[in-house]
Order: sequence, then structure tokens, then C-alpha cells
Amino acid sequence: MSVEDRLKKVQEFTGLPEEEFKVLENKGPVPMETLDRMIENVIGVMPFPFGIATNFIVNGKEYLVPMVIEEASVVAAASNAARMARPHGGFKAIDTGSIMISQIQAVNVPNPFAAKMRILEHKEEILRIANEQDPILIKVGGGARDVRVRVIDADTGPMVITELIVDVRDVMGANAVNTMAEAVAPLIQELSGGKVLLRILSNLADLRIVRAWATFDKDLLGGEEVVDGIIKAYDFAVHDIYRCATHNKGIMNGIDAVILATGNDFRGIEAGAHSYAARNGYTSLTTYEKSPEGHLIGTIEVPLAVGIIGGVTAVHPVAKLAVKILGVKTARELAHIVASVGLAQNLAALRALAAEGIQKGHMALHARNIAAMAGAKGDLIDKIAKQMVDEGKVRMDRAKELLEQYSH
Repeated sequence: MSVEDRLKKVQEFTGLPEEEFKVLENKGPVPMETLDRMIENVIGVMPFPFGIATNFIVNGKEYLVPMVIEEASVVAAASNAARMARPHGGFKAIDTGSIMISQIQAVNVPNPFAAKMRILEHKEEILRIANEQDPILIKVGGGARDVRVRVIDADTGPMVITELIVDVRDVMGANAVNTMAEAVAPLIQELSGGKVLLRILSNLADLRIVRAWATFDKDLLGGEEVVDGIIKAYDFAVHDIYRCATHNKGIMNGIDAVILATGNDFRGIEAGAHSYAARNGYTSLTTYEKSPEGHLIGTIEVPLAVGIIGGVTAVHPVAKLAVKILGVKTARELAHIVASVGLAQNLAALRALAAEGIQKGHMALHARNIAAMAGAKGDLIDKIAKQMVDEGKVRMDRAKELLEQYSH
């Protein structure tokens, strides 16, 4: 069906008036034909805010950071945290390279450990077949680098898992490593004597780790008491999974917003980050310590499979613009920024919790949404929002009462 025909079908099915569907009209810069090719059954668009986080210095370079997110206070919080790191040089970041893992699952293998040895014996042949699939990747210095084999004692019987270790350079790498896995699967099946089933990348990109750190100024944070409070809040997350889930979610608020802006796969990043946090029992992706001078030192360690070539980044003009605003030349540089934003976002949340409580800043911004939802327009939105925050009553019923008052 065409987009119009699909829309008509949904209207008929739901019985909703045609006017209600006008909010789905495409008024943005991306042609509907482009959007229609990105996913299936497209009937319209849903715009999200595109904001800019400021104050970021990463490895000595200034950045304006695009963020796409619907949650109030995230962009402001990241910018504020980055400001607190500036007196000490901003963020430093390093990485372990752009290595992805693709897995080939063999089942019904008669002699799993002997099969493992046969597969490893043919490593060079496996790598050759894999690298024949992507001459462009080889040309830019990437390609399959190694082969790992593991035997898993699963409930349905032993499985032989062959893993291709691939340097994907400046792409996210899913398509590249999946194609390689498909190509080597027949040889793996022959060598193992079993049956090959799954041939797919792993989103636990633990060979593509980014580490970032920064010193946040104690005076800008609000003093050593606040520093101590942040460390205690972090310690709470380390030892309590209920708190840690929200703690790491705060990190992903920052990471996902940059990932989405640049057209990368935030679901894959989320899966990888939380899997990495759960390797030895779910714990924090960040750490916090106090320096001898009383400043706060924060670190983050997270897998980040990001790309600046191919995928949505290649076809979506807004994602292209986001990459241009950042001015990044490699996927690794982008990953350094993403990790730094995640650390900044986490620090901002912990500071708010430890100092004045998360609701103060968050509700001030949330109040504007409530005022707008109640029907306020223009300057009236800020006026009603301010009064609700001052009263401590950020609620729809109060917003409507105030709107009624100001309207008369």
C-alpha cells in the first residue's frame, strides 16, 4: 500500500476522525519516500526535540553535542555537569578499538571439543572466507582478525560457538559481521559435524570498550559535603540492584540521546551496556572517588558500537547534520563523546539527588509540559509553570485552575 492508503486503512479500523491524524503529517526535511524505506507500514512521522548540550571538552577538543530526547532536564543537566569538569580540562577518553563479535552456533555436534580443535585448525581459511565478503572494509584497514571457539553445555545439549572477531572501523558493523558469519557457516558445519543454526552479531561488544573520566570541581558541585553525598549515592547503586537500574538508566539518558541524534542503534547500545554491567552481577557502569584536593573523580566504562558511515546515518539528513555539528572524523571519536555525555548525565543526576533532590530541576522543566498540556500558550506557559513550581503543585488540575485565572 501507499502511505496514504495505509493511513486510510488505520482511520477506517480505528474510527477516529481524519483531523486527528493530521499530527502525523510530514512537515520535516526528510522526504516521505525515504522514511517509507526505513521501516514497514509507515503512516506518518513523530518529531522529537533536537537539542544541543554545551560545555563539553573531550580529549582537549571543544564540542557542541546534539541530543534527541523527549525527557525534560537531560540536555541542561549534561551541559551543567560538563561545565563542572571544565576547570580540570574536561573529559579524557580512550578505547579498545572498533572490534565486533559475530557468532555461529553449531548444535548436534558428536564430539564438541574435537570439533573446536578442527575449527581452530582451519582459522586462516575461515578468516579468508570472511574477508572475501567485504573488500571495502579490508581496503580501509578493517576485517576479520581472529576466530574464537567455545563449547557451551546447554540444556538442549552441547553447542559449539564459533566467534569471528572483526575490526569494523567506522561503521557500527552489524551488516558486515553478519554477512561474514553467513559466509563461513557452511565450513563451520562441515568441520563440526553438526548443524549450524544461528549466525548473528553479539550486541555485547566487550572488545569495543570506551573508557572516559573527568574531575568535577568541588566548588561548582556545591562543596565537599555534596561530593561525599554523590559518592554515597554511587555506593548505594553498587550494592543495590533496584537503585542501580535507575542509576544506569540515567547514564543511558545521555548516551541514547546522542546515539539517536547521530542515527545509531540505541537499542543495541542499551543491550550491550546493561549486559556489560551484568557480567558479574548487575552493577554501576560508572565509579566515583574523591581526589586529595576534595574534587570528585568520575569514570565510565561501557561498550559502544557506533558508526558514522552507513545505516541511518547515511540516509537521514538530520543524523548527517548531527555528525557534522560534532565534527567527528571517526567512529571512535564519536564513541569518546558518547561515553563522556553518559558520565556527565550520571554525575548530574547523582548531584541532584545528593544535593537538592531530583525533582527540583526536573519538575521545573516538567511544569512547562503540564502548562502546555493544559492549554497555555506563549509566555503564559512559563508563567503558569513558575507558579506551580513555587507552590510545589505541578499538576494538571492546578495548571487548568491557573490558566482559568490568567485568562480572566
